[in-house]
Amino acid sequence: MGSQPGGVPTSIDFLSVSLIPKEAAYADADVGVTPTFSGNLQRRALYTHAPARLEYCVHVPDGGRFDVGLGVVRDDVPVDFAITVRRLGGDAVTLLEETYSGSDWAQRSVDLIRFEGEAVDLVLTATSDRVGTPALWVAPTLSGSRNTGKPNIILYVIDSAGADFMSVYGYNRRTTPYIAQLAAEGAVFEHAYSNSEGTPSPTRSFVTSLHDSVLGGTGGRGLPEQAMTMAQHMRAGGYQTAMLTSNPNAGTATDRGVDTYRDAYAGGVNSASSVELHRAYWNWRSASPGEPYWVHFQTTDVHAPFHPVAPFAGLFISPKLRETYYRWESQLRSARSAGGSGLGNYDAAGVSRVAHAHAEQGLYDETMAHNDYQIGRLVERLKAAGEWEHTLLIVASDHGYPGASRRRLDPMPPAGQWALLRPHVTRVPLIVVWPERIASGQRFSDPVSMIDVLPTILDLAGLPMPDIMQGQSLAPLLLGTDGWEPRPVILMTSVLIDRRGSSGA
Repeated sequence: MGSQPGGVPTSIDFLSVSLIPKEAAYADADVGVTPTFSGNLQRRALYTHAPARLEYCVHVPDGGRFDVGLGVVRDDVPVDFAITVRRLGGDAVTLLEETYSGSDWAQRSVDLIRFEGEAVDLVLTATSDRVGTPALWVAPTLSGSRNTGKPNIILYVIDSAGADFMSVYGYNRRTTPYIAQLAAEGAVFEHAYSNSEGTPSPTRSFVTSLHDSVLGGTGGRGLPEQAMTMAQHMRAGGYQTAMLTSNPNAGTATDRGVDTYRDAYAGGVNSASSVELHRAYWNWRSASPGEPYWVHFQTTDVHAPFHPVAPFAGLFISPKLRETYYRWESQLRSARSAGGSGLGNYDAAGVSRVAHAHAEQGLYDETMAHNDYQIGRLVERLKAAGEWEHTLLIVASDHGYPGASRRRLDPMPPAGQWALLRPHVTRVPLIVVWPERIASGQRFSDPVSMIDVLPTILDLAGLPMPDIMQGQSLAPLLLGTDGWEPRPVILMTSVLIDRRGSSGA
């Protein structure tokens, strides 16, 4: 039993229920690749059916190690896993033997240093008392000391970050001092813009360098099979790939090609998501230490609803005003539930739009300062690990801060209409840092789009460009070479026009 909008009772009849064994998902092939989950972490896994033997001839790099997760489909049917290495023409050396039956996968690392520089047979075997039992080898990774000139790439998207409210772009509150330090080491694009509204549309556009209309229509969640994501391009170029987000709308369809995907969504309130996502990043690097790698962060620290955490809570507004704001939010929700809409909700709820906007701006700024601080800690740890010198970091956003429209006084059209024409919604940060490769202290005034990010990354990494793309590489600007052509930035939204000529988005 449930209810329709407006509280009208409704019911659902189930005509049939089918019970499908877990093993059925693996029944179509003797061996294959499939996503597997442990909590809110998804990784690609190689599956076989016991008894099974997989054998690979590999060249062990300097400092060689083999990392893999051991997994089973049913925790009541254990599987015996073994990893052996055989020198060509020599005897096999067993490096791991383990019986496993856990509900999650067990991450294991095997030291291959004794074989470095050699071509060997790496053999994975799985047996079980129950013939045909699926056995999972989760994200098997052979790695060693860094031996590539390609940069590791971190695309750090601060979901809902408006450039207008970041001190690195001149905002009068000190919201982004750490990002300002980063900007001084690289390049800042003064006029970078989201190409669409919301999260799904712009995200799927900047990971494909295609406008939303080309991908099937504004607001759509899926991606055409022909459209390659940034992760697919990077993996084809030899990169390990990961996407770490706390906004499930960012991962919908855009996670194709991702080896490791983590959705840290916490029921709508996640103003400290960066802490959890950074922890997930370092756990991923521990389990998959190979290079080069590409990772896409998409945090929600500055995404509504705003619940700043210490020591940033109270930085810009008082605790009393914060609690008053939460009471106002409850009153506004009640007004909407009663059928109100637009600016009329403020009058119906008895809430001052100016006072409410002032409080919300303070909360937004406090969460921005928190995410900024966490980015600073991430970079410090990269430097301590010796990874910063070969890391390309891009700080960006999917769109700006729509709620800032409440700060505008009358006349103001209803919320949502022509939102992309407002710079606080459209203008986003775009900061690029690559130590010793991109000159420090650069600031560009040319208008650019988030759909330029994919070709820029591929260009800087020396990887092939997509056959079809609508963005252009910013590398010529960043590196001071020829090839950049200024062009208009296209903003796409969905506008409905009724028979009377009024419109809405």
